[in-house]
Amino acid sequence: REMPLSKIMSPETLLARLSLREKIGQLNMLSPMKATLEDSLADILPRIRQGEVGSILNIHGRENISPIQKVALEETASAIPLLFCFDVLHGYRSIVPNPLGETAAFEPDLWQRTAALAARETSQDAIALTFAPMLDVARDPRWGRMAECAGEDPFVTLLYAQAKVRGFQGKGPNWTARDQVVAACAKHFAAYGAVRAGLDYSSVDISEQHLYEVYLPPFRAAVEAGVASIMPAFVDLGGMPMSANRHLLTEVARKQWGFEGVYISDYAAVTELVPHGMAADIT
Repeated sequence: REMPLSKIMSPETLLARLSLREKIGQLNMLSPMKATLEDSLADILPRIRQGEVGSILNIHGRENISPIQKVALEETASAIPLLFCFDVLHGYRSIVPNPLGETAAFEPDLWQRTAALAARETSQDAIALTFAPMLDVARDPRWGRMAECAGEDPFVTLLYAQAKVRGFQGKGPNWTARDQVVAACAKHFAAYGAVRAGLDYSSVDISEQHLYEVYLPPFRAAVEAGVASIMPAFVDLGGMPMSANRHLLTEVARKQWGFEGVYISDYAAVTELVPHGMAADIT
């Protein structure tokens, strides 16, 4: 078999050789949706072979990941490795308190060390990215996701952001597999914890001052710590869905803060731009 393109070309040259369909495929993240992994793979593997998949979530364990990665490396023309992603919120094999409980220790060094431990265990299982840390400042106890965040204080959450990004990612974006680190994903950008009446998926309507003083600082701290990715929130902010909020995603995060990583939409958030009224259909 001929040498795969990904092993003989620079990333820039390879990208230029990919078709538009393959480039779009690299942006596509799939998840097992059937009752068993075997049933899901019957749908996923053909799409991998066709170059329609760039990453996969919710599959873990090297014994499950390796056969799928082998298809990407040996049965596609480009042989671009898949990224496997997983929610590692409070440990992988070694479990620590949930983020709200761990934050109560007010010990950034501890937060960094537990993230580093999770990164070692996760990377050893062939997972490349974790959907953490969750940096939503939450002040309404009715909100059902408070246990996943660092609480009500933006300064504590800012310190938590820095510690977790450094723990997960090690020295920075130029890591290697030997470092036993994973890419971090700061979520949910932004003000997801300020949903109306504590109702998940509800709208958010707050002042600009509140946004900049309470909800944005932890994400800026994550960017300054070198976070690899950011996940926009499901919600709309003042009527604008975050997945389509050019002001915050582009003008603020990229241009003002210098964020150079990737955005990862939250599950079906792009599709949900249709019921938000921002898109006519999923195409």
